[in-house]
Amino acid sequence: MWGRALTELFTVGCRKSKSQGMRVPYAVRACSGPALPVDRLTALQAVSLWRQHFQEKGVSEPDHSSQYIIAHVLGAKTFESVKKEALSEFLSPEKTEQIWKLCAKRLLRMPVQYVIEEWDFRDITLKMRPPVFIPRPETEELVEIVLSDLQKESGRLCTVEVGCGSGAISLSLLKGLPQLKAVAVDQSENAVNLTKENALRLGLDNRLEIYHLDILKDAATVLSHCSGVSAMVSNPPYLYSEDMSSLQPEILCYEDPAALDGGADGLAVIKPVLILASQILLNHGRLYLEVDPRHPPLIQRWAESHLEELQYVVTKQDFNNRPRFCILQKEETNKDHK
Repeated sequence: MWGRALTELFTVGCRKSKSQGMRVPYAVRACSGPALPVDRLTALQAVSLWRQHFQEKGVSEPDHSSQYIIAHVLGAKTFESVKKEALSEFLSPEKTEQIWKLCAKRLLRMPVQYVIEEWDFRDITLKMRPPVFIPRPETEELVEIVLSDLQKESGRLCTVEVGCGSGAISLSLLKGLPQLKAVAVDQSENAVNLTKENALRLGLDNRLEIYHLDILKDAATVLSHCSGVSAMVSNPPYLYSEDMSSLQPEILCYEDPAALDGGADGLAVIKPVLILASQILLNHGRLYLEVDPRHPPLIQRWAESHLEELQYVVTKQDFNNRPRFCILQKEETNKDHK
C-alpha cells in the first residue's frame, strides 16, 4: 500500500479541506515513496533511506525529519536519546509500517510537529495538530523575557495572552511561576480546544482561563474577562500580506493563515492589541510582543501618536540579532483615551 505513488508538494498548490479545517497540497507532480521493505531494517537503515528520499524530493531538513519521526516511533524525544543498541536492532513489522506511514505524511510536506503530533517548547511537551500555529524558537525567547521581568514581582500576578495557539506561552509562564494566573484568548476554536487539552495534560488548567474570542469583533467581552492584569503577551499574526505567498509549503498549506497574516503592513492585529493593552494593564504593567523585524519603529511611532498612556520601553533582539520583541509599559495619565 505504501509503495504507491504519493503526492508530493514541490511547486506548491493548496486546496481547502473542510473535514480537517486546513489547506492541503494538491499534486503538482507525482512521486513515489520507497516501497515498504520486504526485508527487515534497522532504525539506522530506515533513517538513511528516508533522509535520502526526503532530500531527493526537496523536503526541507531531511536529516531532522527522518530522525525525529523514527525516534518518535521508538518512543524517544530525539534520535540522540535512543540507545545505541536499539538503533542497530531490526525494527518490527509494526514499527516499520508506522514509520512508513508517518514519513509519507512528511513527504506531503506536513510539518514534523503535526506528523508526530507533539513538540517540546522550553520545559513542556505540547500536543500539536493542524491547523493550529506551531510555536517557533523565537517565542521561547519571548517567554524568557517575560519570566525574567515577572520573577522580580511579588504577590499575585495575572497575565493575558492574545492569540494563544497551542497554549505554549501561557502554559510556559504558568509552569515557571507558581503564583501566576493567566487568561488566554484566541479567535480560532481549534486553538482554544488545543490549549485546553494541553493545559489539562500539564495539570495547569486550574490556573488558566481560556476564551474563544476575537479581539477585533468581541472587544467588550474581552474587556469583561481581562482587566487589571500585570502583563500582556502576544505573538500575533505579523506577516505582511504580500509575504504570505512566499512561505514554505509546510507553513502555507497546513498552518492557519489567520495566525500568520497581519495585513498589508503586518499591523492589522498588533494595533488592536496595543489598544487593548492600554485598557487592561495595571499601572506599570507591561505588554510584550513578538513582531516582524521591520515593526519596532512603526509600533513605537504609532503608540506615541495614538496611546499616550502606553509608553514604548525597549526593543530586544532574537538569537539571530534581529529586532524581534517590543516591550511597552502602561503609565497613568491625566488624559483619558478611548
